[in-house]
Amino acid sequence: MTQPATVLITGANKGIGYETARQLGALGHRILIGSRDEQRGSEAAAALAREGVDACFVQLDLQDQNSIAAAAQTIAGEYSRLDILINNAGISLGGGAAPSQLSMEDIRATFDTNFFGTVAVTRAMLPLLLQSPAPRIVNMSSGLGSLAYNSDPGYEFASFNLLAYNSSKAAVNMATISFAKEFKDTPLKINSGDPGFTATDLNGFTGQKSVEQGAGIAVRLATLDADGPTGGFFDENGEVPW
Repeated sequence: MTQPATVLITGANKGIGYETARQLGALGHRILIGSRDEQRGSEAAAALAREGVDACFVQLDLQDQNSIAAAAQTIAGEYSRLDILINNAGISLGGGAAPSQLSMEDIRATFDTNFFGTVAVTRAMLPLLLQSPAPRIVNMSSGLGSLAYNSDPGYEFASFNLLAYNSSKAAVNMATISFAKEFKDTPLKINSGDPGFTATDLNGFTGQKSVEQGAGIAVRLATLDADGPTGGFFDENGEVPW
């Protein structure tokens, strides 16, 4: 993708989302900072603008269908189309509680944002994405959503037995496959990205990678050429097993 694109990133006011916005903005793309919190989203957009990025705030609450619909309407009115959607927003609730001890409320709330919110935003933005000559969707997943990794006792992060978060990311991966199948005969490319164990507030900044490193896979998948893959799961080293 060589022409400037209009990019919506959910949860872009901090962490990997913000760094992805910064990197794509530095490439000359227009960045829409999707954020539930108006003040934080506006401050993030202003900070990027001071770096020369064409950025603006779009109010977007993944648990509020009216908010999602309003965001789609705003983008349609301002830009007519959307070229790139990065479903980055995500939460992890329940701390390190064992699966048998994790509350159903925490499981449902995690899925509401990570899975249902991602699917709702994708569905709302599809008409705008299909107006683009080279639309891209990146669903930010996690190696913790890999069934292959989690069933391997030798997996580096096997001790992270987080029922709500891990299963919600596995569900995101299935959404990636399902949408990619539906649009396989169109220019739309949809992939899951694993940023790796990145230091963000999601994990109390205990991750091993910087946000600059973590954002790399999102940027790469967002800017795939026409011959790039669709319906896959990738990290910085290549394909991740489902």
